[in-house]
Amino acid sequence: MIQRERLTATLDGDFVVFLIGMRINSLWKVHRWLPVARAMPRMLAELQAQPELGLLGGEMWPGRTTILLQYWRSMEHLLAYASDKQASHLPAWKAFNQSVGRSGDVGVWHETYRVSPGRYETIYVNMPAFGLGKVGSLVPASGSLHSASGRVRASGGPAP
Repeated sequence: MIQRERLTATLDGDFVVFLIGMRINSLWKVHRWLPVARAMPRMLAELQAQPELGLLGGEMWPGRTTILLQYWRSMEHLLAYASDKQASHLPAWKAFNQSVGRSGDVGVWHETYRVSPGRYETIYVNMPAFGLGKVGSLVPASGSLHSASGRVRASGGPAP
C-alpha cells in the first residue's frame, strides 16, 4: 500500500545492515549459478521461520547481479547464523566452494554495517513500507523530523 505522507523510520537500539548478493558471470553455465541462486531462498525461509535467529527483514532485487538487503538485530546474531553447523548457510557455502570455487563463473559478495542510534536517518514519500521502514516503525516526518539533521538528532545523534 502506497503511503502518501512523508515518513521516517525508527528502530530501537543497535542493528546491522547486511548486503549480500551474487553475480552471474557466465550466463550459459546455468549448472554453476542456479544452485547458488536457489540457496538463498532456503536460508531466508529458515530465518523467517525462526525469528529468534535475529533476521529482522529485508528486500531483494534479482538479476544478473542479485542484491539482498537485510536488517539483523545484532552482529552476534548474524555471525552465529553464518557459523551454525545446523543451519543452511554452511552447507550452501561449502557447495559453492566445491562446485564454483574460483572458476569465475559466479561471484558472491557481502558487506556488513553495524548501525547505532544517531548514525542513520530515513525518509519515505509515496512509498509502501520499505527497508528499515518495514522492519522498524514508521512515523510522520514532520516538525522536528522534517529535515535530515532533525531526524539524526531525534535518533540520538549529535546536531550536525
